[in-house]
Amino acid sequence: MIAAHRYEHEHRKPLAESDIPFPSVEFSSNLIYEREPFLSGLAFTISQFAASHPDLTDEHTLTAIKTLGETYRTLISGIYYEKPPGTQPAAGLYSALASFIQDYKKKESERVGFSALKDSEIFYSLVFLARLIRNWTNGRPRARIYLRFLRGQFPQQDQQPETSRIIAP
Repeated sequence: MIAAHRYEHEHRKPLAESDIPFPSVEFSSNLIYEREPFLSGLAFTISQFAASHPDLTDEHTLTAIKTLGETYRTLISGIYYEKPPGTQPAAGLYSALASFIQDYKKKESERVGFSALKDSEIFYSLVFLARLIRNWTNGRPRARIYLRFLRGQFPQQDQQPETSRIIAP
């Protein structure tokens, strides 16, 4: 199965413009480097959620990211409109990511005195992640290619805590 995914990844056709999430959105590639800790936190949140929800697929992940991206797109325009995904586990991931973002902004504001992370930067980060997911997956409804890739980026979560070696009488 892994060899088949590798072959599919190496021989894939370029994505059509209609398959690219948020095709009209452009942002500076510097954002990825400037907000690397935030992006890593988002990816780690996805990875943790996936570890505890084996039914999560790449498609669910993409749905959650795109929906959260739409929420931040409207927030940038000055309107707060939130419409979480209607299906599980995408709705659960959406909530986990929204929680992470709020916690991140709160911790950042405590450290700096104000949140330096702008809503537009959150939106662009979500666009980047959505495109990354779409690029990694094959588009099949039950695919977990991106989630496996993510698990490889955070291997420590797969390790079980070591049990005590002390033998009590």
